[in-house]
Amino acid sequence: MHGEKLGLASRKGWYESEGLDFLHLQSRSLFSSSEDPGIVEHRPKTDYATLDVYNPFDNSGLPPPYKPSTSVPTVPSVPAASVSEVPKKPISAEPRNYGSYGTQEASTAATAELLKRQEELNRKAEELDRRERELQNAVLGGGAARQNNWPPLPSICPVKPCFYQDVSVEIPVEFQRTVNIMYYLWMASTVTLFFNFLACLAWFCVDNSGGSGFGLSILWALIFTPCSFLCWFRPMYKAFRSDSSFNFFIFFFIFFAQDVMYVVQAIGIPGSGFSGWVLSFGALRDHPGVGIFMILVATSFTAVAALGIFMLKRIHSLYRSTGASFQKAQAEFAAGVFSNQAVRTAAANAAAGAATNTFQGP
Repeated sequence: MHGEKLGLASRKGWYESEGLDFLHLQSRSLFSSSEDPGIVEHRPKTDYATLDVYNPFDNSGLPPPYKPSTSVPTVPSVPAASVSEVPKKPISAEPRNYGSYGTQEASTAATAELLKRQEELNRKAEELDRRERELQNAVLGGGAARQNNWPPLPSICPVKPCFYQDVSVEIPVEFQRTVNIMYYLWMASTVTLFFNFLACLAWFCVDNSGGSGFGLSILWALIFTPCSFLCWFRPMYKAFRSDSSFNFFIFFFIFFAQDVMYVVQAIGIPGSGFSGWVLSFGALRDHPGVGIFMILVATSFTAVAALGIFMLKRIHSLYRSTGASFQKAQAEFAAGVFSNQAVRTAAANAAAGAATNTFQGP
């Protein structure tokens, strides 16, 4: 060992004396020693498999021979794209508009359109419901008469209802609101007549000269309540139910007279039995409490008169829009008269009597 060190030192000194790099030559000698026969002999041979496929528990003895793969998969090379060729996301030049006035206006218009369509669908559904009820009533009418339902009296009352009235069934949808308003007008006039009776009673209690007005207030309440229903509301109801020009003419004639009476009631002539403005102001000077109550009644008379005039004009406009005329009313009246069994019987008896008298002679 000591001798090997002396040999290396002597060789290093010789190399340095010759101007050679000892370390470079030493590394070259090491690499060249890899071709040494002893090293080559102990290298693994290709006849045997590597350790990752060797099974030590196999009884066959030697490991299986190594079989290199015939082809090595190659990875396709992908050309690297330059920075300038990388696609960029297009930038929209148009600015986005969130919650702007135009968007809100469009949303409001769409909502209004949807509400309008919903209302149309509701009207159509009501129309279908009405027609279904009409068919049901027609089926019932073929086998049995419809039961009267107005006035709505309790079952224990000995007086039974006199009319059948159902606006949602008998009146077309476009006229139902008008008929309902007229029904409420009749009810308002009836209630106003009742309060007029109370106001005249109060005036008679504080002033004995109001006895005649108190008596007339009872008479007006008993007469106008049923007569107004029979004389102008029922013709109006039947006119809209069957589009009858004859009933329209009856309604216009009688309801015009009713509107004139409403105006007279609102004026309140002393001794007429109506607590209108003239009688109310006279009572307010002497008896403020009674006068205030009578002013409330006069206000009700005025409201009823104004609503009556307005509805008269409105129904007349509806009547003119339907194409009705006086000739149509005359034709309906003639058809109604000649279709009446009692009228035909009376006419036949009169004709037979006239013919008998003619043949018998004087």
